[in-house]
Amino acid sequence: MSMKLKLWFRETRPQFLLLSVMLVLVGTAVALHDGYFDWLKFVLTLLGLLLAHLSVNVLNDYFDYKSGIDFETQKTPFSGGSGILTDGLLKPESVYKFGVGCLAIALLIGIYLTLISGWQLLPPIILGGLITYFYTSYLTRWPIGEFSAGLGMGTLPVLGTYFIQTGSYSLEAFVVSLPPGFLTANLLLLNEFPDAEPDKKGGRRNLVITLGRRKASRLYAALMAMTYLCIVVGVVAKLMPAVTLIALASIAFAAIAVSKAFKHHDNLQQSIPALRANVITVLGTDALLALAYITA
Repeated sequence: MSMKLKLWFRETRPQFLLLSVMLVLVGTAVALHDGYFDWLKFVLTLLGLLLAHLSVNVLNDYFDYKSGIDFETQKTPFSGGSGILTDGLLKPESVYKFGVGCLAIALLIGIYLTLISGWQLLPPIILGGLITYFYTSYLTRWPIGEFSAGLGMGTLPVLGTYFIQTGSYSLEAFVVSLPPGFLTANLLLLNEFPDAEPDKKGGRRNLVITLGRRKASRLYAALMAMTYLCIVVGVVAKLMPAVTLIALASIAFAAIAVSKAFKHHDNLQQSIPALRANVITVLGTDALLALAYITA
């Protein structure tokens, strides 16, 4: 039983779930800055988003196993799947049911939060649910997968969390939600570099395949620039407190990621430092935005 639980735990790819925590913290921190905070809503929001994130991880593993992609990928700490299904350690049907079950529970939590917070929460809940289920099976087959991921695991969670706490949306919350959206899109974009060939064989048409690695690395740099530009513009326009400029501290890691992406986009082993710096940039920037609003 202990070994089985460890396998299921690995299948969820828990090392990536910290992103959901950061997104909920950002949305909650902005609401707290506006004078709103409810512990129960915070816990339910965090639980719901973690379940949705867990679901997309598990379903990604299942669909990549079914398409054969994960049999071709070279695994890194940041890409290539969990390896659980390709090693025959769990039944694919059980993994699929688990992923769908987690999504169903997340949607039930979302419906409850809609009932107590307002019907305006329903559109992002539905859109987020659709992105979660169809991300791997459909959205990655068009060059919109990265931006749908940025929307579903970046912008929408921050906006939704803010609405759950306050009962309304605001221009400030929207502006704050943009950097996490760009960062999550970039997280997926750079992680696709090592898997471009297997992804193409499996029928995907993501931006790395569509543009090629060199042009995709330029897009990666542009999205990174947009992330920090949003923060600066938000402060200059007085939509965000000046203290949020501390989020620019992550530029040091972003510069490493961009530089290595340009230099080593065709070399798997030498691209791993870029993938690592990318993760630090994403989580670090989100964490600093949350900290800035709590401090403010």
